[in-house]
Amino acid sequence: MIQRYEVGARMSEMAVHNGVCYLAGQVAEDGSQDIGGQTRQVLAAIDALLVKAGTDKTKILRAQIFLADLADFPGMNAVWDAWVVAGNTPPRATVQAALAKPEWKIEIVVTAAL
Repeated sequence: MIQRYEVGARMSEMAVHNGVCYLAGQVAEDGSQDIGGQTRQVLAAIDALLVKAGTDKTKILRAQIFLADLADFPGMNAVWDAWVVAGNTPPRATVQAALAKPEWKIEIVVTAAL
C-alpha cells in the first residue's frame, strides 16, 4: 500500500511505501531570505513531513541537495551541520542546478526509513 501526503494536482509532498518515506523536493516559502534562511526553512519543512510519517531526521537514508549557486555551499553547510544529528549523518550529494523559481537558492530531496 502507498500512503500519500499533501496530495496536489501535480504532485504529493511525500509518499510512504514498504517502510520507506520519499519526500518531494522541499524549497523555501520565503525566497527573499539568504542561503542560511532558506536552508533553515527547507530543513524545517523536511522535519515537519517526517513527523507526519512517524519518523525523523535520524532515519534519513539519503539526501540530495540542489543549489542554484555553488558559492552558497559553505552557508548551506553551516546550517546543515547544526541540523544533522551526530552519528546519524546521511549519505548526501550536492549539485548546482537551475531551480524552478529564480528566488530559490536551495532544494532538498530526502528519503527516510520509518
